[in-house]
Amino acid sequence: MKTFPSLLCSIVGLLLVTGIVAHAAPVQPNILFILADDTGYGDLSATGNPIIKTPNLDRLYNEGVRLTDFHVSPTCSPTRSGLMTGRHEFKNGVTHTILERERLTTDAVTIAQVLKSAGYATGIFGKWHLGDEADHRPDKRGFDETYIHGGGGIGQTYPGSCGDAPGNQYFNPAILHNGTFEKTQGFCTDLFTDQAIAWMQQVKDRGPFFCYLPYNAAHVPLSCPPQYKEPYLGKVPDNVATFYGMIGNIDENVGKILSKLDAWGIAKNTLVIFMNDNGGYGPACKIFNAGMRGSKGSAWMGGTRAVSLWRWPGTLEPHDSNGLSSKIDFFPTAAELAGAALDEKVRAQVEGRSLVPLLRDAHAPWPERTLFVHAGRWTKGADVQLFKYSDCSVRSGPWHLVSDGPPGKARDKGWQLFNVTTDVGEQHDVAADHPDIVARLDTEYDHWWAAVVPMMVNENAVGPKINPFKELYWKQFGGGPSPEDLRLMSPDLIPNL
Repeated sequence: MKTFPSLLCSIVGLLLVTGIVAHAAPVQPNILFILADDTGYGDLSATGNPIIKTPNLDRLYNEGVRLTDFHVSPTCSPTRSGLMTGRHEFKNGVTHTILERERLTTDAVTIAQVLKSAGYATGIFGKWHLGDEADHRPDKRGFDETYIHGGGGIGQTYPGSCGDAPGNQYFNPAILHNGTFEKTQGFCTDLFTDQAIAWMQQVKDRGPFFCYLPYNAAHVPLSCPPQYKEPYLGKVPDNVATFYGMIGNIDENVGKILSKLDAWGIAKNTLVIFMNDNGGYGPACKIFNAGMRGSKGSAWMGGTRAVSLWRWPGTLEPHDSNGLSSKIDFFPTAAELAGAALDEKVRAQVEGRSLVPLLRDAHAPWPERTLFVHAGRWTKGADVQLFKYSDCSVRSGPWHLVSDGPPGKARDKGWQLFNVTTDVGEQHDVAADHPDIVARLDTEYDHWWAAVVPMMVNENAVGPKINPFKELYWKQFGGGPSPEDLRLMSPDLIPNL
């Protein structure tokens, strides 16, 4: 006769086999979040690109949950802001990628802070681009380990706070590691990957970790080791060959990481997420963009639809989930999976939804929602009301309401309406056929705009006299502003140096 414990185990085993009880998920999974810069939805072979080869990303695609209607912002800082906070970038003061308008308000709570409070080790390796001043850097935003470059791209600098160490390039860059610059040897994507691997190996046995690996590739200036570019020479223009080579290098590094997770025996305890941060690089989108209109910087589908892959072996079964989802959903999803408690302030901050239902079941109920896009990027000090309808869109169900004005150009309403379930290329404006839909979404947009304008806290911010990364670099290694550095500073600040 079976004892009660053995009988209970038999019953549970039977239920597991029959699918009545789901397999138990590991407690507090490791979370490895890989974010590629300026790659588009169509820049994977798994999403149909006929030229590029991405076998390791294709493996993630095939082994994970694929969110097929997932959207980010038209440009990078806004997306990163939404990922870190769970709310629209404008509510974080992020309306641009430069001119102090890339700085994430210090009043916001980040997902790194939430996960850290839940017992996670937290590390970032790559591109932060949410503020280069000391109080905005990731070590003040919940990250224990930081290994980052400055500004929006390695070597890029703009007047004010946003910029990288002097003379930096994609090969052998100076990287800020826990507050001190290290002069490196190698290609940037390889360096960020190797540092992330070394850190994960160091912390993996102590408890769960959140490893944030936001690559600066394949952002301009385009550069990669020549062996990655070579397969595409003669098949596409030279600039696109380099761009594809940068993605090929990302793919190889993703494969290296997946192999390490297997070797360490932690693959089944690790949720691996891969996304891109905005629409693709324009010249590459002209070659293949999965049939979509637009690219980086636009409010069209091609400017906001992103790859969103979630692999958790043994816990999430591979499938497509087509619920309308967004970068603001990452925060509440990670918090739920980590079992993190959210206080009243954070609950009020987060406007995204947990994606857990879609990750577990492709057919889970997913109520209709409305998402808002605005490319921002109006001129510094401008009256933002003049740019209300400049390159913006509203998405709800199958409907995409678009006002196609260039970023930073004032315009009146110019709404066009598309049913993107039947017209993914957005070629057939049906606004005249559905005036009720246009009126409803226009009203929702009015209410949203009125709510976000007061939260644009960086519009008139004054940047520092010297770029923070350069100042820190010169303090460590000696030297000072060159004529080129002076040229990049605001003219009214130069006499005060």
